[in-house]
Amino acid sequence: MTESWVNSAERIGADLHLELSGPGGRRAALTRALREAVRSGRLTPGTRLPPYRSLAADLGVARNTVADAYAELVAEGWLTARQGSGTRVAERSEPLRHAVRTPVKAPSRARGPRHDLRQGTPDASAFPRAAWAASYRRALQAAPNEAFGPGDPAGRRELRETLTEYLARARGVRTEPDRIVICSGFAHALRLLFGRGTPDGPAAGGVLRGPLGVEAYGLGFHRDLLAAAGVRTVPLPLDEHGARVDALGRERAVLLTPAHQFPTGGPLHPERRAAVIDWARARGATVLEDDYDGEFRYDRRPVGALQGLDPERVIHLGSVSKSLSPALRLGWMVLPQRYVEPVLAAKGEREGWASVLDQLALADFVACGSYDRHVRRMRQRYRRRRDQLVAALAAQAPHIEVTGIAAGLHAVLRLPPGTERSTVKAAAWQGIALDGLAGFRHPETPTAAGDGLVVGYAAPAEHAYGAALEALCGVLPPE
Repeated sequence: MTESWVNSAERIGADLHLELSGPGGRRAALTRALREAVRSGRLTPGTRLPPYRSLAADLGVARNTVADAYAELVAEGWLTARQGSGTRVAERSEPLRHAVRTPVKAPSRARGPRHDLRQGTPDASAFPRAAWAASYRRALQAAPNEAFGPGDPAGRRELRETLTEYLARARGVRTEPDRIVICSGFAHALRLLFGRGTPDGPAAGGVLRGPLGVEAYGLGFHRDLLAAAGVRTVPLPLDEHGARVDALGRERAVLLTPAHQFPTGGPLHPERRAAVIDWARARGATVLEDDYDGEFRYDRRPVGALQGLDPERVIHLGSVSKSLSPALRLGWMVLPQRYVEPVLAAKGEREGWASVLDQLALADFVACGSYDRHVRRMRQRYRRRRDQLVAALAAQAPHIEVTGIAAGLHAVLRLPPGTERSTVKAAAWQGIALDGLAGFRHPETPTAAGDGLVVGYAAPAEHAYGAALEALCGVLPPE
């Protein structure tokens, strides 16, 4: 005899599968099945079992059969039964004599740094959990039934409409909902625009083609992604006014961080903003605008999006990875009209990257004003941290110049020539995670920007930030 039963979660909180088999009738089979469930750990100590009447009904057996099985296991010490508490799995201080247990090893975790001063990471402890949860609940309650089906590759209309209003108000972007495509972040946007590499070689697809002009300093991860797609990148020199866009020639597109050059800091000069638009119009080329931290500015007036100068020549790319959290995989592309259909074709017929429910929650979060309040609060917090960094350096290492601090989540510390590598190594020995400036340099850049550190001041928790600054100042090279 072999029968199976799966109890409902309402009775003990989790499904339990029992096999009733073997000799001796149903009572003996049930007793063996329950004993094995406890022995194997499927029923853990303290678990409350269903009332015998309910279990009998689920199994299709007599109530006395279950009652007798429970009584036998109570007598053996497998179960306990108290008035008002029901029947539960017994608590045991020692493993059962006949139990076969497989030791469970705790997952090995690499020990993290004592002080995390890496760029690009916001303060994880500051995520607005309560406000986000409220938006998520409202979004779920208001969502139409079709929102729980296959997603539109363009993204939820609610979010695209909200972003249209927000980006126009906060960043000077000129667009409409049908020209916004939701993605999972900047890297995903690059893959959609330039294609994806394959094990056999570069990608054959992609909306845009190289060569692509890029700033001489930037994220190596992005350069690797483009190289995997078969896109050749051409570095543009940098100076105090941003990228030297006058060096552009036959490139088909250019990727810039015009609001706050990454990582050296500073906005693209107004004359160069106009010049790159003129170049794109004359060449029939496209400008990609990475607006990675445009919300965070401290000592200067806001710099509007480059896209506002020519919506048909600029692709505006943004995300919430700096403003909210990189764990929330949501970004957007504001596209010229001619690129909308090719990007949607590259993305596929269904949304496979960005959670529809997260999109709805973000739409509510922005529309109700929670996003603006969070950005204002974090802007004040990050400005205080930046000021603490500047003050600590002025007091303990006045010979170290700090640049790129008018906006963003990081600063560049200019070091004496020849000291960057040893300083990064000394920081690692002291448990400080940070980046050397050389790691962001394009390999074909002829002239280096000098030695330096890229120090993120957003990631440490509030209580740990002072100690992180002390440790940092302790590894900086002397004058």
